[in-house]
Amino acid sequence: MPRVGILVAVGLLAALVVAAVVLPVPDPAQLRSWVSGAGWAAPVLLFVAYVVATMVPIPRTVFSLASGLLLGPVVGVAVALTATAVSALGSFALARSVGRRLVARYLERDRVRAVDARLTGGGWLAVASLRIIPAIPFLPTNYACGLSSVRARPYLAGTMVGSLPGTAAAVALGDTLTGTTPPALLAVYAVLAVAGAAGLWFAIRRRPALLS
Repeated sequence: MPRVGILVAVGLLAALVVAAVVLPVPDPAQLRSWVSGAGWAAPVLLFVAYVVATMVPIPRTVFSLASGLLLGPVVGVAVALTATAVSALGSFALARSVGRRLVARYLERDRVRAVDARLTGGGWLAVASLRIIPAIPFLPTNYACGLSSVRARPYLAGTMVGSLPGTAAAVALGDTLTGTTPPALLAVYAVLAVAGAAGLWFAIRRRPALLS
């Protein structure tokens, strides 16, 4: 990078640090008030930001918390869950239309085909179980399902069902923001991880014929 570019970058960084120290930081109540004054534009803009950001490696929980903080529990859950579905379908369609052609030769390997058969046979329950487990990232799951043989309808149904508990919990916690990670959030995530693991085990052990 040229010297001028380095000086500009350092200057911008210094300006941001000074602004963070000098300018007043609004509290959650002020943020909610500002967003409420923006009317319908606020949920629309947050919805668009949610969809775009979660189609790249940005944690979805950040936007779920922001939905609760800025929009409240009811509108926040509606926006977060709808954006989750749209983002999941977009990533799924991208992987299905483009990704499968790029990795077609790897999909024929025995181990890959075995995993694909289990996931496809598990249907919506397998997808929902993957979604419930907090440790499994959102975007890679979208791409993995898109590369698999899972159909779009059970994929979307599983995404909606499996994403609802964690999304609602994150939005509710955003609505009552404390500034730290509450023990309740850790407890909810632990319960969801156990439930998701149990559901996934049950889904992959069922015969595909029973899930058609």
